[in-house]
Amino acid sequence: ILRENHEDKFDKRIIITYGNYAWVYYHMGQLTEAQSYLDRLETICKQFPDASRYTAMIPEVYGEKGWSLLSSAAQYYEEAKECFQKALEEDPDNVEWNVGYATALSRLEGFSGTQENRSHGEAEKQWRCVLELDPHHSEAKVQLALKLQQRNQTEEALILVEQALDHTPADPYVLRNAARFYRYLRDLKKAEELLDRGLEDNQHSTFLHHQRGQCYRIKLDPLITNPGRNHPQNPDFQLWNDLINKCKFHFQKAIENRPLTSIKVHLDLAEIFALNKEYDEAKKIYNHLLTLQGIRPEDKQKICFQAGSFEQKYMKSESNAITHFLEGMKVNYDSIQRRRCREKLKMIAARQLRRNPGESKAYALLGSMHQLDGEKCEAIKCFEEALFDPGNEEYLSAIFELRLSTDADNDFPN
Repeated sequence: ILRENHEDKFDKRIIITYGNYAWVYYHMGQLTEAQSYLDRLETICKQFPDASRYTAMIPEVYGEKGWSLLSSAAQYYEEAKECFQKALEEDPDNVEWNVGYATALSRLEGFSGTQENRSHGEAEKQWRCVLELDPHHSEAKVQLALKLQQRNQTEEALILVEQALDHTPADPYVLRNAARFYRYLRDLKKAEELLDRGLEDNQHSTFLHHQRGQCYRIKLDPLITNPGRNHPQNPDFQLWNDLINKCKFHFQKAIENRPLTSIKVHLDLAEIFALNKEYDEAKKIYNHLLTLQGIRPEDKQKICFQAGSFEQKYMKSESNAITHFLEGMKVNYDSIQRRRCREKLKMIAARQLRRNPGESKAYALLGSMHQLDGEKCEAIKCFEEALFDPGNEEYLSAIFELRLSTDADNDFPN
C-alpha cells in the first residue's frame, strides 16, 4: 500500500517500517530476519548525505514515526506531536504532516492534565490550517466540527459534518467521527446509522464497536432508576437485558482487537457488568487494569477512581474504596481524575466525622490527602488529631517523617 500511494517517496517513507520490523524480529530471536531488514535500511540510508547507518532524519521519517506513535498507545502522543513538528519544520505545507500534528493536538487536548488541554484551541487552529491547504479534506472538516461543538458553535459544525459526509460518504474515519458528533448531539438514530454503515466494511474496528456500544449505553440511562426493569413481566425487563447484551457484545468486540490499549473500553465494559450485577466480572476487569504499567497518568487515575467508585457503590466497601482513591491521588499529576479521587476521599472523611467527631481514621485520611498534596503543616495537624485514638503508631511515624521533611525544607538555603 505504501508503495502504491507514495511510489516516488517509497524509500523515504519505508525507513520507519523496516526499523520496526528489525526491532520486532530481534526481540523474537529471529536474528536472520532482523539483519535482513537492517541491510535494507543500510542500503536506503546511503542515498542521504546526513544519514547514519540505519536511519535518516528526514521529514518523511519524522512523519511516519509520528503516525506509528499515534497508532500505538496514548502515552506516546507527546512524542508523536514532536515528530510532526520536526517534519513540518522542513515541509510546512505538507498536508499529511499537518493532519498528523492536528490529530496529536486533538488527542492531547482530551486529557485534562496536559498543557494542550490547558491552552485549549491549538487543535482547532491546526485543523483550520489543514483546510487552508486542502479545502476539501473531509477528515479535517469533521475533526474541526468536533472542536467547534465543544464551544457550542453547532451551526458551523453541522455544516462541516454534512459537507464531509457528502464528499466522502464511505470514508471510515469520516463515518466514525461524524457518528461521534451526532452522538454528542444526542441524535442517536443518525449516529447509529453511520456506525452501522461503517461496521459493514470494518467489522473489526475497535473505535466503531466502542461507539456503537456507547449508543446502547445511553439508552440504558432512563431505565437505571426504573423499577420495572427488575420484573420479568414488565416490557422494560426485556429492553434492559437486550441493551445490556448489546453493550457487552460491542465492548467485548472492541477489546478483542486492542486488548492492551483499550483502557476506556475496559472501563465501559466493567461499568456494564456492575450495572447488571455481574460484580465478579467487573472486579476481574478492575484487577487487570490496576496492574497495567507505563500508561498515561490520567488513565491510571481514572482506573483508580472508577475502581474505588465500584467498591463504594456496589461492594459497599469503604476501606477498599479509600485504598483506590488514595492510589489515584498518589499519581502526582494534576488532572480532573485526581481531583475526583480527592473529592471522594473528602466526602468519606466528612461522613465519618459526622458519625463520630473524634474518628481518628477520618483525621488520618485527611492527613494523607494533605500529605499527597504537599500541604505538610495541614497534614501534621490532622495526624495529631488522629493520635487521640491509642495504638496508632503509623500516625506517629507519619508525623515524624513530615516534621523531618518540613525541617529540611526550612533549612534549605535561599
